[in-house]
Amino acid sequence: MRNFIFMCLFGLTASSFFAQGFVKEPDFIGEAFILKADSTSLKLEKETVKIKTKAGASMYIVGIGKVKSKIEVDGCCSNSRTSSNNDLKIVVKSVDNLTDPLSIISLFKFDDKKKVRKAELSSAGTFSGGSNNNLDYVEFVGEKFGESSYLITITSIDIGEYGMIVRNPNSLDEKSTIVSTFGVD
Repeated sequence: MRNFIFMCLFGLTASSFFAQGFVKEPDFIGEAFILKADSTSLKLEKETVKIKTKAGASMYIVGIGKVKSKIEVDGCCSNSRTSSNNDLKIVVKSVDNLTDPLSIISLFKFDDKKKVRKAELSSAGTFSGGSNNNLDYVEFVGEKFGESSYLITITSIDIGEYGMIVRNPNSLDEKSTIVSTFGVD
């Protein structure tokens, strides 16, 4: 009889645990997924970026103008798509979750074109000087999630193409820039 009661209690506990939508952390550092309202997840696409620097035509002709550096991702749009509901929740795996997520996670909007998605990193002009960190950042609130991940919440997000970069605060020589991408319809 005790075994029967124990099994019933275990079954009720397990079913309520899974009914709450237990979601595990992503497998690898830098991976992310959108947490949907029904507790399912949508994995974000990971892309290797190109960093291109170009000068305006006037720079070549008369020596006056601007030089811009941009992140470029091939393709018009991400295959990871979501709708623009009230709150967008993204789970991001990091080395640990002891660092303020605002200092290691950059979420930004791309300028989407027909064949590439671009985001301006920096610019320098003959008379206007230079500026860094020119990405079109999206504000979010972060909190700990699991052992080494963050749950970031975006309260309002526009339709468009987005990218996210997760930096490792313990590494000084990151090998290449990987951007997790998604689109909002």
